[in-house]
Amino acid sequence: MPLIQLLISCVFIFFVLYAPQPLLAIFAQSFSVSPATSGVLMSITMVPLAIAPIFYGLLFARKNPLDILKKAMLILALTSVLFTLAPSFELLLALRFVQGLTLPAALTAMTGFIGQQYSGMQLQQNMTRYIGSTILGGYLGRVLAANFASWFSWQSFYYLFAFSLFVLALCIKPQRCQRPEQAPASPKAYLKPLHNRLIVRLFGCVFCMFFCFAALMNYLPFILQDMFDITDSKTIGWVYSGYLIGAVISMATPRLNQYFNNSWRWLSTLFAMYCMTLVAMQMPFLSVFLVTFTLFCACMFMIHASAAPLANKISDAPPTVTNGAYVSFYYSGGALGSFLPGLVLQNYGYHAFLFSLLLVCATGLLLSYMTYRQGTSMT
Repeated sequence: MPLIQLLISCVFIFFVLYAPQPLLAIFAQSFSVSPATSGVLMSITMVPLAIAPIFYGLLFARKNPLDILKKAMLILALTSVLFTLAPSFELLLALRFVQGLTLPAALTAMTGFIGQQYSGMQLQQNMTRYIGSTILGGYLGRVLAANFASWFSWQSFYYLFAFSLFVLALCIKPQRCQRPEQAPASPKAYLKPLHNRLIVRLFGCVFCMFFCFAALMNYLPFILQDMFDITDSKTIGWVYSGYLIGAVISMATPRLNQYFNNSWRWLSTLFAMYCMTLVAMQMPFLSVFLVTFTLFCACMFMIHASAAPLANKISDAPPTVTNGAYVSFYYSGGALGSFLPGLVLQNYGYHAFLFSLLLVCATGLLLSYMTYRQGTSMT
């Protein structure tokens, strides 16, 4: 399977995960549910993403990753079509849960294929390209879903990417990929990173980071509607451009990191900036919100880009084990952040919502700063 085909497939797979996010206000109105309840559409998908990668890594150890990817893409295509036809919100939730179980299978298969086919510098470069395709898929999934909802209907976008997933799946030739021969690791091995106090603190930082990010991204349509009177889904979709701009800014992370001789101090600085953006968003000016939202996204990607390699540096466990645990903490924060802050927004308003995120973000800052003050040196 050519790498470019895999990267294109990855972009469309991430459409499935993030397309509902800018449409939550539409779903809330169409099915007469509260904003917090509509946010469950994201939470119920991220819960399996937080747990399944560990078990899928063991379950698929002797399977052909391309065969898994092909079946997963077909399931995602089918459930996406059924999603447009669902007559009730409960059925939407059921379909999103099935997608949540299928998405980590596809992601595990893609990373497994890259790890199996490439090594050395090629492995690092192609894994970076894969991460780039996930960012692009997250951005385009949000923006295109919002714009299609404004131009045509939100269902039309689902039909488009479901058809694309179906065609891309049929183009996969599993027989061209050799089955891996290594034996699967013990399930207990996935608990090994948690024996390291530094790893636990770092994973706690990652949890806090994505909790705040998922919350703001999830309830952005409601915030723009209530605070700035923006109701057009197309305009809401373009506000998500701050996500992509932030991702581009985060590419400077390695260069900026050179000015710090301690990774924990660098993380503390990023979390401090993360907190400052949440404070600045309290001001009721759209221009201020757009700028700080972009900086907020940039901080998130910088923390992510710094924490992932740091976890692999300080962990004694195998890389697959460390990264599996990292992904679990990452999406656990996303699952809770997609729902709990919505209750605060719904019952206490925008400013209380931001304050709750600030508390979680400050916890991440405290975890990183405590480690730095205790003299941990990781250059």
